[in-house]
Parts: sequence; structure tokens; C-alpha cells
Amino acid sequence: MGTQETDERAGGTGRRALLGAAVLGAGGAVLGLPGTARAAGTRHGGTGLKGLPVPTVIGHRGASGHRPEHTLGAYQLALDMGADIVEAGDLVPTRDGHLVCRHEPEIGGTTDVADHPEFAGRRRTKTLDGVATTGWFTEDFTLAELKTLRATERIPANRPHNTLYDGRWEIPTFEEVLRWQDEQTRRRGKQVWIYPELKHPTYFRKLGLGLEERVARALRRHGKDGKHSPVVLQSFEPTSVRRLAGLVGNPLVVLLSGAGTRPWDFVETGDPRTVADLVTPEGLKEIASYARGIGPTLDLVVPRDSAGRLKEPTTLVRDAHRAGLLVHPYTLRNENPFLPADFRKGTDPDAYGDVFGAYRAYFATGIDGIFTDHPDTGLLAREDFVNR
Repeated sequence: MGTQETDERAGGTGRRALLGAAVLGAGGAVLGLPGTARAAGTRHGGTGLKGLPVPTVIGHRGASGHRPEHTLGAYQLALDMGADIVEAGDLVPTRDGHLVCRHEPEIGGTTDVADHPEFAGRRRTKTLDGVATTGWFTEDFTLAELKTLRATERIPANRPHNTLYDGRWEIPTFEEVLRWQDEQTRRRGKQVWIYPELKHPTYFRKLGLGLEERVARALRRHGKDGKHSPVVLQSFEPTSVRRLAGLVGNPLVVLLSGAGTRPWDFVETGDPRTVADLVTPEGLKEIASYARGIGPTLDLVVPRDSAGRLKEPTTLVRDAHRAGLLVHPYTLRNENPFLPADFRKGTDPDAYGDVFGAYRAYFATGIDGIFTDHPDTGLLAREDFVNR
């Protein structure tokens, strides 16, 4: 999920572990134990995306609250915990045109590239969507070179426990993820869904590394480019989603950041509209002409006041549903700094707050699903909600 998120990196320790309780209690899903709770509904009915449980629990970059994000380890754990969909892939290209899975093209914060003296000369400053960014960029490496690196935890101040796994996994390619999806579908006897995001498509198109066509070719090779294919595609750039609509039949989602922001493709083309314009009934109707849903930041669903506490919900969910759009907001995390102020417990940046209370507040708005770094907790929260 996208660049527009705020990462809080205050230091500290003091784990408030919920993992054990969540794994044992999530309807027995993780350990294969018999569950006692009523199953989540499929509110919309039907097949494909409509047939998934509602609210749908989407493993954000895998189970990234428990493993370094965008690794096969994080993706695998999300499935083992019972996530309905895994956001397997923020897609960025290599110099030789392969698609790989990283949060951003800048990989200094998510790999051990800084420890490789042979790549010291690749460090540079670039302007990424109008922001000067210094580090190492995937488009300056071949796939073979990237495969010599290993993934590391992106926010160690909040997740010191995840640093245990630093260096364990490679950077996965999109092709590897698609094969992994097929393998897991066979092993589990049910369809595994993935939810990749196209990162900075305007930036990469200007470099001659257009993402949409590469994604479409990969999906066609694997027979996953149809209306009911188990691959949902998303982007923060509406024009990129429109381009995808002309290339594949997959369900598509427009990601939406803060109300006052402008998608970067709008900035580049001189479109004066902001996200606030896109979430009006008229804007949502336009989105519905080429996309299946929206992925708004949680603050567009329930705003926060100046103290960080939740206010009354907006009409976004109602308006989006009236336009025929699904609503999958991002991102709910267990740790205090990422929660609304009214659900925090203490001040430790790696301690868990009352995340179940936060889930209740967001589920009550009628959202169709939610991105979470902690799928195990999300599944427990859904059980609580559907059995309330």
C-alpha cells in the first residue's frame, strides 16, 4: 500500500503480544481447530471478488506485522493466519524490465543494499513524484543484482521483533508470486487471492518502464487477466487504473490518499482535481465507470480530530456503495502510533493498543474489507463483529 501513508518510527521496546491469543482464537483457522463463531457473510453474494467473506481481511504486504513486508515469508504467514486476500506485490520494475515486489522503488530501507560495497556507487538522489528521495532504486539494478540482496524490516522501531528475520528472504518477483499463488491454491484446495499495487506508474512510464503493459502480459501468461480472476489490481493514479481497464478484465481499485492531495498523474497532466473531488458522488460515479472499488485511507472513512481521536464517519461508504463500488480502506495496524488516539494504550511505539475497538468502529461504517498488517487480529475482530 502506497507512499501516501505516514510511517511513525519512534523508538522503544515493550511487546504487548497478542499473536498467541489471536492465532489460537481466530476461529481455529491457523491451527485447523474447529471454530465456534459464525462465519463471516458474503454480503454481496455471487462469485469472484463478491464471493469473499465480508468484511474482507486483506493481508497488507503479507502479514507484515509479524515478518518483513513483501517477502514470501510474510505472504505465506498471511495465508496461514487465514487472510482472505494477500497484498502480494507493490510492483516496481528493474533496469531490465522485470517486476519485483517492494514497498517503494527506493530499497535502502527495506533491504541490506547498504551493506553491499559493490553497490555503493548506485546511491543517488532522485525526484520521485515531486519529492527528492535519496537511496538505491530498483530501476538502477538488474534482476540478477537485486537477487543478491535480502529483505529487512522497514520500521524496526515499531517492530523490533521482525528484525529477527532480517536477511532471510529475497526480493520476490511478480512471476514468482503468481506461481506461488497457484501452488498455494493447489495445496489448500481453495482459491488464493492476491491484490498487487502498481507503484508510481507515471514516474516509471517516463523512464520507459511502463507498468500496466508488463502487468497485463504477466497476467495473460498465467491466464489471470479475466473478470473473475483472483487478482485485484490497484493504484493511486486513476489514469493508470483506466489504462489497466483497457488491457485486462481484472477487478480494479483506485487508491485514495488524503482529501487535499492530488494524484501524481493529475499533477503531471494539469488536472486540478484533488481526492476531495474524487470522493464526491460525481467523482465516485466516474470511478465506477472503469473500476470495481476504491481503497481510501481510513481517515476518509472516519476522520480524526486535532487530538487524533475519531470523529463521526463521513458519507463515503454510503456514497461509494450507491455508485456500485466496493470500499477497502487502508491500513489498520496493532501498534499504538498507528491507531486513533482513543484506542492507544500507553506510549510504547511497539506496544499494542485497543485495536479491537478500532476494528469495531471501522466495521460499523459498512466497509467491505480492510487492509491490515495483522491478519490474525483482523480475523478475530471480524468474528467479534459478525457475532455481536
